[in-house]
Amino acid sequence: MMNDSKLHPHFSEALKIPDIRLFIGSVGFFTLASRALAVVIGFQIYRITHSALALGWLGLIEAIPTLSLVLIGGYIADHFDRKRILLITRAASFLCACALAILSLGNTAHSLFELYAVIFLTGIARGFADPANTAFEAQVVPKHLTVNASSWITSTFISCSVIGPAAIGFIFDSWGAIGSYIVIAASFMLSWFFTVFIPPKPQPVPEIKEPILQSILTGWRFVWKNQPLLSAMALDLLAVLFGGMIALLPIYADDILHVGAKGLGLLNAAPSLGAVLITLLATKRPPIAHAGRNLLLTVVGFGICIILFAFSRNFWLSIGFLFLTGIFDGISMVIRRSMVRLLSPDHLRGRIAATNWLFICSSNELGAWESGMVAAWIGTVPCVAVGGILTLTVVAVIAMVAPQLRYLRFDPKTLEQKKSPENG
Repeated sequence: MMNDSKLHPHFSEALKIPDIRLFIGSVGFFTLASRALAVVIGFQIYRITHSALALGWLGLIEAIPTLSLVLIGGYIADHFDRKRILLITRAASFLCACALAILSLGNTAHSLFELYAVIFLTGIARGFADPANTAFEAQVVPKHLTVNASSWITSTFISCSVIGPAAIGFIFDSWGAIGSYIVIAASFMLSWFFTVFIPPKPQPVPEIKEPILQSILTGWRFVWKNQPLLSAMALDLLAVLFGGMIALLPIYADDILHVGAKGLGLLNAAPSLGAVLITLLATKRPPIAHAGRNLLLTVVGFGICIILFAFSRNFWLSIGFLFLTGIFDGISMVIRRSMVRLLSPDHLRGRIAATNWLFICSSNELGAWESGMVAAWIGTVPCVAVGGILTLTVVAVIAMVAPQLRYLRFDPKTLEQKKSPENG
């Protein structure tokens, strides 16, 4: 029987373990760099082209390698050393940031193709890094600290998602693209150092030798048969695909709100600031007692805020709506991260994580492409507003067709799934 400290962990219990602190540092600096990179490359390309279509292509170019490789990345994460995979991919991200800095030395109008090519390479690295990172987290974090550590890791991820975009906007204005990419490269290298100091961890290796394709599809089949996991991933995919507007923020910053690079950094940071505050609260009050219901309600709130943001013409009001989207998204992230950990068997973690990242990458990168295409067709403001309406429609449909998600509950003390009328 678990002792009381495991049933009722202190809100900072996970931080007492050095390996978790190192993992958080690795995630933090990597997030800092990758989120800053997204702001700089988006603003740089928009300044070159002044085209919503070009921003859409940017998302698609990163999505193609990521989506193509993420399932293979899950197989690799289950069959090879996950820490080594992270070290290789973080080093690759560092080299890509250095390459972007070098390209920015020349005439950027003639280096657009090269900029896209480097982003394609970052997508390749991400296809292997994302499932390995999620699976490696399960090796570093003891099960009884899953939700507590998940809240801290998510809080760090979101904090750095605030700091990275907010700071890089000012750095871009002061030092230009070259200085920005140098700072980003340094952050990638710090992430590599935090990863290298995490001690080796025992890793379960699948005993049954299957053909590679069959093994890769095992994780997908598990998710497909698990209604709560599948519906939660589909909900995130469709909500961000339709409601995501981050790719269009350079247009809002330059042409609608007229706030420039500094304002763009703050617009990018606002959702993350809201998310970090709510995820810090989740370290004390995890939102998993009624996980399914809470997940659906948070996406409803997200969709409403997207619609309100679409029509705002006041910079600070727009910041406020984005801040609220972050609060709702932060709750959603804690619930979904906990679900993936608690509902996944050990030997399939990498492949299930890969399936989860396939949904996430589809929503983020393909969402950016979809936003760019639709904005070029009907205009930026109608595109964002329609996306918010479609997000609300998605929630209603999934709530009706996925009763096991609606009733999904976990015991906050034991982290065991509670029985419901739909899951038996």
